[in-house]
Amino acid sequence: MAKAIWNGAVLAESNKCEIVEGNHYFPPDAIKRQYFKPSAAHTTCPWKGEASYYDVDVNGQVNKDAAWYYPSPKDAAKNITGYVAFWKGVKVEA
Repeated sequence: MAKAIWNGAVLAESNKCEIVEGNHYFPPDAIKRQYFKPSAAHTTCPWKGEASYYDVDVNGQVNKDAAWYYPSPKDAAKNITGYVAFWKGVKVEA
């Protein structure tokens, strides 16, 4: 069971993660929505498409753009549609 942890809180956990480029992508139903706030940030990957971001908020501490997902990825990345990955100090234990 993979878990994403930041600031003492489990942000997501699942045994159905997809691993892409070394990142664990958690299924949309595996994230604990109370910790996620939509961000205006976007980036583009040449083969996955446009990523959207979430700020992670745990007990009033905000980790800006610490989670990302692909709402409408290109065909090569359809398997991670809506799946959420982490960085910026969020620890993923697999």
